[in-house]
Amino acid sequence: MVKDRFVAYIQFEKRYSPHTVTAYRNDLDQFYSYLALQFGLSEIREVTHPMIRSWVVHLIEQGLAPRSINRKLTALKSYFKFLLREGAVDENPMRKVISPKDAKRLPIFLEKEQIRSLLDELEFDKGFSGLRDRLIIEMFYATGMRLSELVEMKETDLDFHYSTVKVLGKRNKERLIPFSNKIRELLYLYLDERSRFIEKISISAVKFKENSQYLFFTDSGRRIYPKMVYRLVNRYLSMVTTLKKRSPHVLRHTFATHLLNNGAELNAVKELLGHVNLSATQIYTHNTIEKLKQVYKQAHPKA
Repeated sequence: MVKDRFVAYIQFEKRYSPHTVTAYRNDLDQFYSYLALQFGLSEIREVTHPMIRSWVVHLIEQGLAPRSINRKLTALKSYFKFLLREGAVDENPMRKVISPKDAKRLPIFLEKEQIRSLLDELEFDKGFSGLRDRLIIEMFYATGMRLSELVEMKETDLDFHYSTVKVLGKRNKERLIPFSNKIRELLYLYLDERSRFIEKISISAVKFKENSQYLFFTDSGRRIYPKMVYRLVNRYLSMVTTLKKRSPHVLRHTFATHLLNNGAELNAVKELLGHVNLSATQIYTHNTIEKLKQVYKQAHPKA
């Protein structure tokens, strides 16, 4: 089936992340179901742009946000480009489909005082678990890496001579991120505690050897997983902020915003974040502009 070939194409040739592959597959399944229900269609060659527009209207009526709809349309655009290349369709109906306007949302970030409370005042547990949790929080803020990148980190990705960490970003693109002396010292402490922990757990957990290559793992010796890290970050952030969103991505946003607020070049921040396009990084400049406006209003007599 052509849909299965497309999924294999984005998974193995384009090397999209597992999350993206799953999302695209679900989007296509929903689209095919809508075509069958509303138009009795099963052949993708018969799809027209009014049918796709009808699906968009259906999604809007269901209360789906423009951001989510646009992601589904991105999946369709990739799909029809693939179909055109494969000769499965004669023309691309997506060319006549206009995406809904999505209001730009400013990235949510922590203020400097909140970060200071988080990293300098908060009490973490003693031993392996506490050091692991602290290092995870510190690494997110110090490097701006993504959740998936942190979960995949291995001890061999660390270069203590150059104080850099190698991460595997989207579409398997590698990049190097520098880290501070404070992170280096924390890493040394953690690795020492981790070695002692490995000695204890390897006796009782045979399968641990499969996960020991990774930098972070759970108290039971399993490789850490995204939901665990999300809960961990959420718990610690709730102690220093009242923000509704308290995720690892908030720390990534904080990393980028604080860099730009302190004079970092936009292109440098782009490289550190692993963005392909500068437009993805430019959203952080809005926070800087809003901060300047606030200072202007407070300080200028005629504001």
